[in-house]
Amino acid sequence: MALKKSYSKDKKYCTVTFSVSQEAAHGAETVTIAGDFNSWSSTETPLTRSAKDGSFSVKLKLPAGKEYQFRYLLDGKHWENDWAADKYIPAPFSHTDNSVVIC
Repeated sequence: MALKKSYSKDKKYCTVTFSVSQEAAHGAETVTIAGDFNSWSSTETPLTRSAKDGSFSVKLKLPAGKEYQFRYLLDGKHWENDWAADKYIPAPFSHTDNSVVIC
């Protein structure tokens, strides 16, 4: 898993590429991302699978100067954190952590 960030020239926005490798996807056919940026929707933001290496990715343009919690959902059943998250914080409604990207 990986996070790649780039900032707009005026530093108001951060484009984050969220990636899940084929290995990290554990054979999943679909991967979506849910987080602060999409009201924790488990269906609104699917990642696209690369035909080249089987990884999944999506680019999101987010306002800079904020932290965003998120998790990946594999095949609509299994939640995963990003192994390369900027940090992790306890989830408010479960006994697990959420990944955090800092923009």
